[in-house]
Amino acid sequence: MPDPGFSPPQSSPPAAAALIGEQVPTPVHAGGVPSDLPSTPLSELERILRGPSGLGTASLHLARREEPPGLSELSQPAGPSEPPELSESAATEPPAEALHIPGLYYHPVPEPDPARVEEVSRRVKDWAVDEVELFPDEWEGQFDGFSVGRYMVACHPDAPTIDHLMVATRLMVAENAVDDCYCEDHGGSPIGLGGRLLLAHTALDHLHVTKEYQPQWAQSLHADAPRRAYRSAMDYFVQQSTASQADRYRHDMARLHLGYLAEAAWAQTDHTPEVWEYLAMRQFNNFRPCPTITDTVGGYELPADLHAQPAMQRVLALAGNASTIVNDLYSYTKELASPGRHLNLPVVIAEREDLSERDAYLKAVEVHNDLMRDFEAEAAELAASCPVPSVQRFLRGVAVWVDGNHHWHQTNTYRYSLPDFW
Repeated sequence: MPDPGFSPPQSSPPAAAALIGEQVPTPVHAGGVPSDLPSTPLSELERILRGPSGLGTASLHLARREEPPGLSELSQPAGPSEPPELSESAATEPPAEALHIPGLYYHPVPEPDPARVEEVSRRVKDWAVDEVELFPDEWEGQFDGFSVGRYMVACHPDAPTIDHLMVATRLMVAENAVDDCYCEDHGGSPIGLGGRLLLAHTALDHLHVTKEYQPQWAQSLHADAPRRAYRSAMDYFVQQSTASQADRYRHDMARLHLGYLAEAAWAQTDHTPEVWEYLAMRQFNNFRPCPTITDTVGGYELPADLHAQPAMQRVLALAGNASTIVNDLYSYTKELASPGRHLNLPVVIAEREDLSERDAYLKAVEVHNDLMRDFEAEAAELAASCPVPSVQRFLRGVAVWVDGNHHWHQTNTYRYSLPDFW
């Protein structure tokens, strides 16, 4: 399971976000539709980009652009569909004390704004302690060491306000409370997990039941800390999001819970999956719910039709997969030192492909690098073929999230250390 939880610790290429803004634009028709898309019959993407047709619909088109915006255009805070200025040149090498995995492909990012980090950290702790009573006093050090404020500011530098950042921060904390308390170190168990997850999921996707039973369900949302956190975080989220964004998030959380259940089933039967099976589980049990809300946190919306496009779904899947293998790599020694048996990619590769621990870890690095490059190539291709401002910004936001997620793992030495393979 993605490790960020509250359990105790035991020369770079150009930034990914820049790749999305620097592609040679695909030729387009006057209506803003890429000319290399099939015209007979219309592709689904072309149909969407053309917008409605008929008398009086000229103003309803999603895009009337001659070419996709470049990075400089995306950096101009000129309207509600575009982000505040983000400077790629501000990216610096990680601090000397950061962890360095040889051969890992990643992009350095600027240190997150310390004023925002401090404010988000203060607010989320107040929420966790006072509003949802998330953890007992003895877990406070672990909560602080998680550094969730720094994490979310690094992943969402274009958030217009602290309130927008708090939407992502509460959800991250709630997700990890469920993981820790239901699945992992703080009382978690694969036994009975399905029932616990189902009831917790109703805090995100409400139960619609008769009047006789509705009060009992409503009361159950306060029964334990994970459900209290889910309920509260989701309530804040729907105040900031559109209905389609909220439904998108619920869907991705159902994916996450399905992944939890697959891993729990393997734990109960002491099964080590094949590498491809493990990666299939990780496509569901991964970070995808976090970058998929990048538009909500940024204060705009990627239209549902464009989010649902197969090319966008592939980009999101690759981003989540690469980010989650980063977690496997940085949490490797922490998980080996924890009670019980923890599946992660190096462990599965070592057992299924009969490799040494070192060689399996290095192969897991290669898997991550391949996923990252595929993510960047697919995102760049989609950006070039879909000249819609919200698509350009969303793709860039996902890339920034991927880089920020790595930066948090690499620099959180309270939680993580690396194996002594080098």
